[in-house]
Parts: sequence; C-alpha cells; structure tokens
Amino acid sequence: MADELTPETPEEEQPQKKHKQRKNGLYPGVSDELAEIMRTGWADTELHGLEPIAQAGHTADRRAALSARFPGERLVVPAGRLKTRSNDTEYPFRASTEYAYLTGDQTENGVLVLEPTGEAGHQAAIYLLPRSDRENGEFWLSGQGELWVGRRHSLAEAEQLLGIPAKDVRELPEALAEATGPVRVVRAHDSVIESALTDKVTKERDEELRVYLSEARAVKDAFEIGELQKAVDSTVRGFEDVVKVLDKAEATSERYIEGTFFLRARVEGNDVGYGTIAAAGAHACTLHWVRNDGAVRSGDLLLLDAGVETHSLYTADVTRTLPINGTYTDVQRKVYDAVYEAQEAGIAAVKPGAKFRDFHDAAQHVLAEKLVEWGLLEGPVERVLELGLQRRWTLHGTGHMLGMDVHDCAAARTEAYVDGTLEPGMCLTVEPGLYFQADDLTVPEEYRGIGVRIEDDILVTEDGNRNLSAGLPRTSVEVEAWMAQLKG
Repeated sequence: MADELTPETPEEEQPQKKHKQRKNGLYPGVSDELAEIMRTGWADTELHGLEPIAQAGHTADRRAALSARFPGERLVVPAGRLKTRSNDTEYPFRASTEYAYLTGDQTENGVLVLEPTGEAGHQAAIYLLPRSDRENGEFWLSGQGELWVGRRHSLAEAEQLLGIPAKDVRELPEALAEATGPVRVVRAHDSVIESALTDKVTKERDEELRVYLSEARAVKDAFEIGELQKAVDSTVRGFEDVVKVLDKAEATSERYIEGTFFLRARVEGNDVGYGTIAAAGAHACTLHWVRNDGAVRSGDLLLLDAGVETHSLYTADVTRTLPINGTYTDVQRKVYDAVYEAQEAGIAAVKPGAKFRDFHDAAQHVLAEKLVEWGLLEGPVERVLELGLQRRWTLHGTGHMLGMDVHDCAAARTEAYVDGTLEPGMCLTVEPGLYFQADDLTVPEEYRGIGVRIEDDILVTEDGNRNLSAGLPRTSVEVEAWMAQLKG
C-alpha cells in the first residue's frame, strides 16, 4: 500500500487549506514548481448526458412519502463517514440504509436534506463532496483525493444520476447551525452533522424519524423485489461454488468455504450482506459462528448461512445444512427432515392477512412435536409450547424481515412488526433450526454436535407467497442428489 503524502485533517474540513504531510513521509514537502506541474495539464473528464440510476423514480416516491409524514419540518439523513480500522486505514464504506433508501447514493459524507417549503411539501437537496480540487492539490495530496481512492462524481453528474439538486457538503454544517425551525436527523452516522444540530433536535423526535423510515421499508416496490431476487440468484451460485470445493475445504478449514462464497459476492455483487457463517461439525450449534477457522471433516455437517449483497445494497439470507461427504447419516437425516418439515409448515403460513407470528408458531409446533416424539421433552405439545421448553434446542425466532439490512426494519414498532400483519410485497426469512450442543447431556450421544438450519427468502404475494431461493434444493434427498451432480 502506497505511503506518501496524505493530510492529517479530512479534506471536507479544509477545502482551501494547505495539505499536511504524513509523519515519517519520505518527502519534506511540495515545491512551488511541483505544485504548478501537478496543477495543470489535465483533460476535462466531466461526464454529460448521464441517465438516472435505475431506482431514481422509486427514491423520489419514497422522499414524497417522507415529506407527507413530516410536514413543515427540516429532515436530515446522513450517509455516514469512513470508520478507522487501524491507524490510517479504514473499513470499506457502507452508506446508511436510510440514506441509500431515499437517494440511491452510496458515497461517504453525503447528506440528504429535505427543506420544508411551507406547511406542506419539501425541497430535497443532496449534499456531497465535489470532485477533489486540482488548484490546491487536494486531488493528489489528500488521502481521500481521487489519485489515491479514485474519481468521484461532480455535483452536476450527481444531479443527473440521482435526480436531486446537489450541493457542496462542506457548506452544510454551518448552514444547519444557523437554520431555524423544527429539525429531525437520523442519528449515529455523522457526528459533524449531529454537532451542528445539537441544540435543535431531540432524541424522541429523531427516533420517530428512524422508526418511520424502518417501517416504510417493510413493503418492497418492484425495484426492490427485483434486487432481492438478483441477490438470491447470486447466492444460489455461491452455494454451488462451495459444494464444488468441499474437498479443498477439508484440506484447509472453514475459511476456504467463506472465501469461496465471498468471491462470488464480490464478482456479482457489492459484498456479502453479513458475515458468512461457515459452520462445520459442532460449530453449527453456534448460531452466529463467523470465526470460520475450524476443521471441515467428512461425515460431519456443514451449516452454511450466507447472502450476496447487490450493488444497490439489497441482501439475500439463505441457509443450507449439507453433509460434507454428500450423504446424511441416519441421525443427521432424522434431524434434518424434522427441520425441513417445520420449515414447510412455516412457509405455508406466510400469506397476506396472516399474522407475522403465524409462521413462527407453525414451525415451532412441528419442532416441539418432534422433540416430544423423540422423548427429549415430556408432552403434551401444547404444554411444551406454552412454557417454551423447545427453545433449549430451537433457540431463535423462525424468521425476520429482509431487505437492505439482513435484519431489515429493525427499528419498527413491535405492533407494526412482530405483532403486525403480512402484506403483499413484504419479504422475510423462514429459518427454523435444531441445535444439539456437543456438551448437552440431556440428549442421546448420537445427537450431540448436530446443528441444522434451513432458511429461505419468502416474498408475500397477492395470493400467498413465492420462495425466492427455490433454486436451492431443500429435502434431504434432493440435497444429496444436487451435491452428487455438482461434484461430478
């Protein structure tokens, strides 16, 4: 990684100041002659006649709905800022979900502002960093200049792409500090913007804005459904990739599985939507096993929970539990088939007008029946469910909303989410599981260390539901045949 001249102060806070040299840099400074050479002789690269991004019409509709919900109030939605990983390196930037949902933009430091035009209506503006300055050397001296991290769009280009008037974000903090009237901001993304508004906002009012934007994402529009299907289709191919290299994973570790899936995510999408769970053997009993440093052994199961995130930031979330050698043992199949039966019951309960809890209750009922049937719990089943006794081995809820966040709509009110009613356009996961910990002395030894989860992404339709991830087999027999075909 190159290590030369970079500033100690972010460029957005010093648009016309001299850029400082990194401590221990090899060059003592910039001569006037070098500065002049770097300032001139560059071609005009401005882009003209750009087409709006695919979701521009949808983001305009979302901003209109937001405007109607909060008339007469200034609304501020930041993208967020780069976060330091260590010293002078940053984590890859991921724009806040609220900002990307309302704009389609994904650049750091961006801020969407809806200025009230009276008692009703707003004028939207998006505040962005302009092209890095060639006059003051920012473009090559700043650590975020375009010769270091790449070209960003000019404000004029951004306007064409996003369909929103674009302004210089470096001027925004002062403007917000001087603004009057009611203001709401989406918190926890941009400390500079929040500081400018510190005496104008309240936690309670800002939370209302966050809750609204969370609930607004529950029903997906046509663009979002298409992106979710795209994410799932890439995820299916990622699972196929993994099956083809299980022999290499056996020779190395779970990391080979994680890396294989990540390659598909980066080639076809933006990233993985969350940390891949590549849990072999007893690691499958750890719900969010993301260390992925364990052995992959023939005869064990692999629980792979992974999802590709599209370039527009919509993610899949799919789980399959696979026999590493291609064939389930009798006890593995027994547990797997029970989870499959529970998932079938859960999926059947997903339909318009149903309660969100219905698919969870349906799946849990099946699992409780199995645990009683196997002698692990004393019935009747209704008693088990009333006391939640099955949770020793089922552990988690049976699903969640899915969208731009893997656990989408997380800030929604309870009455609108888990106590709410399903509508066409909602997308959720159905993912029952059974987990018998390796040290669980309450179950027969043959069960210990077996963890099974099956998860699919289900779209609520007008007449029922559609399994977006139906491209991956689910029954134990189908999984074995699919693996045999992929392994050749």
